[in-house]
Amino acid sequence: MASTDLKHMKEDQSRDGQEKISEENKVIHDYNNLILSLPREDDGSVSQYLYFYHEFWCPSTFIQSTISFQNNFHAKDSDIIAASMPKSGSTWLKGLAYAIVNRQYFTSLENKHPLLLSNPHELVPQFEASLYGGKDPVLTQVDVPNMTEPRLFGTRVPFPSLPKSVKESNCKIIYICRNPFDIFVSYWTFFNKIRLKKSLTELTLEEAFERYCKGICIFGSVLGEYVGLLQGKHRKTI
Repeated sequence: MASTDLKHMKEDQSRDGQEKISEENKVIHDYNNLILSLPREDDGSVSQYLYFYHEFWCPSTFIQSTISFQNNFHAKDSDIIAASMPKSGSTWLKGLAYAIVNRQYFTSLENKHPLLLSNPHELVPQFEASLYGGKDPVLTQVDVPNMTEPRLFGTRVPFPSLPKSVKESNCKIIYICRNPFDIFVSYWTFFNKIRLKKSLTELTLEEAFERYCKGICIFGSVLGEYVGLLQGKHRKTI
């Protein structure tokens, strides 16, 4: 009798394992099919291509984590989300938001203030780059639903593509807008530095500007980002 029960238990475990593998394979298969179906462009920065997903250009490394964020994140009314495009003042925005939210715990005179010891991007985790598929094993294991409130997050995903729970909740979205010309100059300079470190040729000003005007930039276009933001103009918490 005991041997029969043990046999059934092993069969159940084997079946569960096969179902899990099958489910994981389906996710990978669906993801690969999605990538193949999306319009793509040479991004001119550091990765090979940008893919046009949900009306914005995104590196393939962020698409899966963005999908996971869209499908699994459940917003709370007390949440605070610092939203921005790359090179528009993200670090400054996150640092300021963190300092304000935690001012009751740390004084500006403390020499051990977290902002003096850590990058704001580490203190304010980004959904698509950290919490839902990033490379940092500490951040990817964070128990997001049970984080201390108010929960403070960052994102580059445009407003129209944010999870339904975010758009339907009363969570606060702090959005920083920067002069598009300044974003372009900062973007071009920043990614050329990375290209040089990777032994790639610099992107000329003309090449970068042409792509930028077409909207081909990470989590862009800038115009699409700002127009999309107008969809949330009815909210009192943006």
